[in-house]
Amino acid sequence: MSSPYYKKPNFTLYLADSLQLLPKFPSESFDMVFADPPYHLSNGGFTVHAGRRASVNKGEWDVSRGIDKDFKFDLEWITECRRLLKPNGTIWISGTYHSIYTCGFALQKAGYHILNDIAWYKPNASPNLSGRYFTASHETLIWARKDKSAKHYFNYKYMREGGWPNDFLKKPGKQMRSVWAIGTPKTIEKTFGKHPTQKPIDLLKRIVLASTKKGDKILDPFTGSSTTGLAAYMYGRDFVGIDNEKKYLDLSIDRFEELARNLAGKRRQLRLPSVPSITHETLLR
Repeated sequence: MSSPYYKKPNFTLYLADSLQLLPKFPSESFDMVFADPPYHLSNGGFTVHAGRRASVNKGEWDVSRGIDKDFKFDLEWITECRRLLKPNGTIWISGTYHSIYTCGFALQKAGYHILNDIAWYKPNASPNLSGRYFTASHETLIWARKDKSAKHYFNYKYMREGGWPNDFLKKPGKQMRSVWAIGTPKTIEKTFGKHPTQKPIDLLKRIVLASTKKGDKILDPFTGSSTTGLAAYMYGRDFVGIDNEKKYLDLSIDRFEELARNLAGKRRQLRLPSVPSITHETLLR
């Protein structure tokens, strides 16, 4: 097993290729996987960013190798993640139409049971540059359990009764629906830089709270700037993230250390002891 690139209590990062590192973890190690795999969008085209024309190219890791090789890649890591999930564990995968259907088919081929597909609606999505298509204003998330007979965890009460101020489709006391209105990452979330496919912290908070319990272990095999890890740490979960780009792991570390400092500052301000009974979740209320 490779040594971690960075390790703190409940937050561990590995600099590695996931396909090479995942087989080295023991089976049934994780309660939940969140994966934001390559979307295969880097094709030389253009998009709009901050009101300006920008290249869609994100890096070599995002280039499509053709439908057969892209599917082989997705099936391989998805199958390995199934081995790593505990019997009642679940996986979340995010993507656009460029990648999500391949991942959905791979999930079924690997033996998972799909629970939901979530439409993450972006109220502040960038406009379409060409004027020849509908404006892409959502991404899809698939939530699946390890197999059909598993008894997955779902925090139904909190998803129904919790306060969700960002979501105009969620009425107090009503069931949460499968369309989530959450804006793209705020400026403050990019203080130290940004990942080209960075997810908003509010999205990952909801996922972590919906499908894991305090003390659960979460894996992100394509961690990027580790938004998953920040949400996991905030709510008392244990996190392991993997990425093959050092610059994004360094960005993850900057983000994590700022969060840890802020939480420590709140403890001092409230004169709370640093003991397990006083959780990060308590400080965030």
